[in-house]
Amino acid sequence: MQFHNPRAEVYIPDGTAVDKALSRTTHLSVAAHQDDIEIMAYHGILECFGRDDKHFTGVTVTNGSGSPRDGLYAHYTDDQMQVVRRLEQKKAAFVGEFSAHVFLDYSSGAVKDPASPHVVEDLKKLISAMKPQVIYTHNLADKHDTHVAVTLRLIRALRELPPDSRPAHVYGCEVWRNLDWLNDEDKVVFNVEAHENIAMSLVGVFDSQIAGGKRYDLATMGRRRANATYFASHGVDESQALIYGLDLTPLIQDEKLDVGQYVQGFIDRFKSEISSRIAKLA
Repeated sequence: MQFHNPRAEVYIPDGTAVDKALSRTTHLSVAAHQDDIEIMAYHGILECFGRDDKHFTGVTVTNGSGSPRDGLYAHYTDDQMQVVRRLEQKKAAFVGEFSAHVFLDYSSGAVKDPASPHVVEDLKKLISAMKPQVIYTHNLADKHDTHVAVTLRLIRALRELPPDSRPAHVYGCEVWRNLDWLNDEDKVVFNVEAHENIAMSLVGVFDSQIAGGKRYDLATMGRRRANATYFASHGVDESQALIYGLDLTPLIQDEKLDVGQYVQGFIDRFKSEISSRIAKLA
């Protein structure tokens, strides 16, 4: 499979042929950076872990060259960091028993350029080969520009594919903004309490980020635990770890649906709930 960037790569942890590894994919995550998938799409990894009938594939769109660094990695060049982060991602793919992991190797600037067709073309090629049932990506209320850009390119790619190549579900999940603000009826709730040791290992292998000054391992586990405890105010915890998602499926089912207006609907319903509660109790 040929991509636009010469350093793009398809990594297969179990050595299966590329076409088979891609075609057996049932759950896919498309993310901006190395480690985003392990933070936001653990539900998909968990759904496929140890299974013969379900398989998870990850796609990292950017090369990770602009990541912050400290400690051991403080003096690494951008090229050196790209090597380290790709190796860390491969370690995670092996631990998580991914069917495949695809590195598209774009710069953040290229991803954020809406005039460039290349990211969309590469995604269309991959999704056509996989035809996954479920896709996990960044939520459109995320505060990281590259994350939102990846999701917008993914939506465009899916809209340009024939309906029989589109997944049944597309979810935008949490990285650089929690989704606990969504009204409960608007939340897609993923129970991810199983195999906590695997969950911790998946985030923990990204040493360049953790040693570089960001404790994503602790923060990710803490967020999931907090989601589970604070989900219901008048009931005992039914899970020890939850991830929240925003359902993006309508955006690929209706190509005329405006992306901004769709997200604004969630915000408006949140605003209305707060205003109604204050008015009721004032």
